[in-house]
Amino acid sequence: MERASSLTRRSLLQGASAATGLAALSTLLGVRGQAANGAGSSPNSKGAITPHFAPKAKRVISLFQSGGPSHLELFDPKPELASRHGSELPDSIRQGQRLTGMTSGQKSFPVIAPKFKFVRCGESGTSLSELIPHTARVIDQICVIRSMHTDAINHDPAITFIQTGSQQPGRPSLGAWLSHGLGSDAEDLPAFVVMISHGSGADANQGLLERLWGAGFLPSSHQGVKLRSGRDPVLYLSDPPGIDRGLRRTMLDSLARLNQRRLDATGDPEIATRIAQYEMAFRMQSSVPELTDLSQEPESTFDMYGPDARKPGTFAANCVLARRLVERGVRFVQLYHRGWDQHGGLPTNIPKQARDVDQPSAALVADLKQRGLLDDTLVMWGGEFGRTVYGQGGVKEDYGRDHHGRCFSVWLAGGGIKPGIVHGETDDYGYNIVRDPVPIHDLNATILHCLGIDHERLTYRYQGRDFRLTDVEGKVVESILA
Repeated sequence: MERASSLTRRSLLQGASAATGLAALSTLLGVRGQAANGAGSSPNSKGAITPHFAPKAKRVISLFQSGGPSHLELFDPKPELASRHGSELPDSIRQGQRLTGMTSGQKSFPVIAPKFKFVRCGESGTSLSELIPHTARVIDQICVIRSMHTDAINHDPAITFIQTGSQQPGRPSLGAWLSHGLGSDAEDLPAFVVMISHGSGADANQGLLERLWGAGFLPSSHQGVKLRSGRDPVLYLSDPPGIDRGLRRTMLDSLARLNQRRLDATGDPEIATRIAQYEMAFRMQSSVPELTDLSQEPESTFDMYGPDARKPGTFAANCVLARRLVERGVRFVQLYHRGWDQHGGLPTNIPKQARDVDQPSAALVADLKQRGLLDDTLVMWGGEFGRTVYGQGGVKEDYGRDHHGRCFSVWLAGGGIKPGIVHGETDDYGYNIVRDPVPIHDLNATILHCLGIDHERLTYRYQGRDFRLTDVEGKVVESILA
């Protein structure tokens, strides 16, 4: 009775919050990730969460082409453009579209026909550019969507939108949502890993901010971990000189006790995250060197992925690492390849960019298939938008194209996606969609569906509102599902 009378409101709240913190800690150390909203979700023996319905995919590899690859040169053949080359783009086609600052001052918008040929490929007969012959060899394994569109017209909001479902920064990325909703099957690696490569094109240094793979308002344990190509693949992971493994273990145990005391006092879930992340870093000291050591890969691997696969930090080498990561249970692997923002010099630079990614992308699909992993691994290829049919700066031999969000192309393979099909259609100018449009929210809803998640039920309450990746929109594109 005396104890009850001395219980203050502050101590009551601190005690309750400490219990919440302990629950969060057990989640991070054991069940990494939280259940997606909705009845029936429960943790399994590996710490992942049972999806809302039977998934086709268990993991995702995103091959993001930063800068906006031209669909007109790669995936969306428009033979009529040859006869219209140099002519003015009709107002009935442009329809008053808002323009970027790069072309808003142009008085003329001449049609530019691509310099590269398209050929029919595979049993499906899908037409692809001559620039991507290796992709042509696996065309019957992939689904090409020619009717993607986005609301954004500039790089930062467009990349932020396709990665997080919002043009405004601060939202969790797709990988963070999957870590939150499904946890991880990896014991000694993060659920979400990011790698960046620089293209061979003239402009390969476009900025990529870390918030693109951030956790937003989700617990920070769900953010992506960037894997680098240098001597230290993960910063601050190596022990400093004079610190051996045993001493590191002793230091972490002592630090964990101090953090636990503070967690007991405050209940701050970020302290629980910190404890769990220290433990993960300790395990990664062994797992990451083994992961990044390609010396045990057979010669056939490098023949398949191409000569750049031996060069750390290239797109090809990162594709090999992506396969090794998903083999080890990583939920989401995000590759970024810079260099596709071709406002000028497109005919010179796009063959270089295509050569960077064509063989490794196709090899990844073929490699996953031969290992029995493609059926439950979803592979995505695409950028934040496409390019205009009109030339930036007029008619030039080494022409450029401006940003174009009204239509662009991506491809998907494996993980519950119907292979060997083309979805959607654009007009004769490759400027507007005429059949089966796919907005960004629909693409993300479909990705989540392949992973067994109802996109309307994967939510997180923040500042009094339930947020989700697809905001208040999105519908699954049923016709591309296997």
